[in-house]
Amino acid sequence: MSANVEIYTWSSCPFCIRAKALLSKKGVDFTEYCIDGDEQARTEMAQRSHGRRSLPQIFIDDQHIGGCDDLYALDRNGQLDPLLS
Repeated sequence: MSANVEIYTWSSCPFCIRAKALLSKKGVDFTEYCIDGDEQARTEMAQRSHGRRSLPQIFIDDQHIGGCDDLYALDRNGQLDPLLS
């Protein structure tokens, strides 16, 4: 069974593109919520992410992971793969 991965993005955000690239490289299926200009969706995302409004915001099995740098840090530390399996 694989993890449920969700990512809130903007279509032209370079950090969003990098985060999605890492997930794709690992063969992870994810649900993307592209919220370009949608303030209501951004407010809902901020509620889920404990007030964080920057993009991307990533969730694995409903656990808030953080943004792109947080995702890459987990990968560097060997902590991402266990979360994804």
